[in-house]
Amino acid sequence: MAEHGHRHAAGGDRRYLTGALALITGFMAIEVVIGVIAQSLALISDAGHMLTDAIAIVVALIAMRISARPPRGGYTYGLKRAEIISAQLNGLTLLLLSAYFIVEGVRRIVEPPDVEGLYVVVTGLAGIAINLAATWLMSKANRTSLNVEGAYQHILNDLFAFIATTIAGAVVWLTGWGRADALAALIVAALMLRAGWGLVRDSGRVFMEAAPVGMNPAEIGGRAASLDSVVEVHDLHIWEVTSGYPAMSAHILVKPGADCHAARLAAEKLLHDEYGIAHTTLQVDHAPQELLTVGAPPTHCRAPHGPAHRRLA
Repeated sequence: MAEHGHRHAAGGDRRYLTGALALITGFMAIEVVIGVIAQSLALISDAGHMLTDAIAIVVALIAMRISARPPRGGYTYGLKRAEIISAQLNGLTLLLLSAYFIVEGVRRIVEPPDVEGLYVVVTGLAGIAINLAATWLMSKANRTSLNVEGAYQHILNDLFAFIATTIAGAVVWLTGWGRADALAALIVAALMLRAGWGLVRDSGRVFMEAAPVGMNPAEIGGRAASLDSVVEVHDLHIWEVTSGYPAMSAHILVKPGADCHAARLAAEKLLHDEYGIAHTTLQVDHAPQELLTVGAPPTHCRAPHGPAHRRLA
């Protein structure tokens, strides 16, 4: 039943992304033509960003298909990290585009070209409407997935870009100050830089198998060690297979004579109910007698597997 629900949600996400893709690609072709005619860097930068929007959505759709494939062969988790690769690519393209538009924007501030402000205003207003619709569609998809969030950030930043472009076009049209167009492009580049860095950072945490944001391994280990009959928890590792899919492994030692099966079930319930970790691999053993002696050194190898969490007396 849970798997069926997951497929239904993924199917809905694909429909939302496909609708946004149709809107973006249709308007992008119009904007390129008008941007060249108007000699507006802001419009051309928007069109370039819309191209990456379209690519981002296509990559996200492909990643969804790939990640939904069941585990087989050596890929014991399946190909779920295809979505993280997609998020990383989206973040990197935003960073590269921001660098280009910063350089070009500075150049056009020094040597501003003649910009047709009226063309920019009309196209910008149309772009705002298109991107509002696309952003609304993307917002209905599951944004806890870094894959979807990456595509969403592209669309959202494009909406901000059109707002800045429209304002710049109005300034050029009403005052003739051509540098406003380049300043708008720099504002867009700053927004791209911020969103791109966030995606690269978050996807990088998944690749480096860091604990999910908001999960403190020391706290979780301490809570597990405080369960009835548990003496110590060590070799504790928490990571994300993909966004929204946390996993954990640990070695749990319980008092001699305690029920190992009951201790494992109690730990699994704690991890699931309190921290949302449903995928766990827990090895439960009885603690050696010397570990129960106050002040005795541990009998297992602690380094390099991290600290041990012991039950407080």
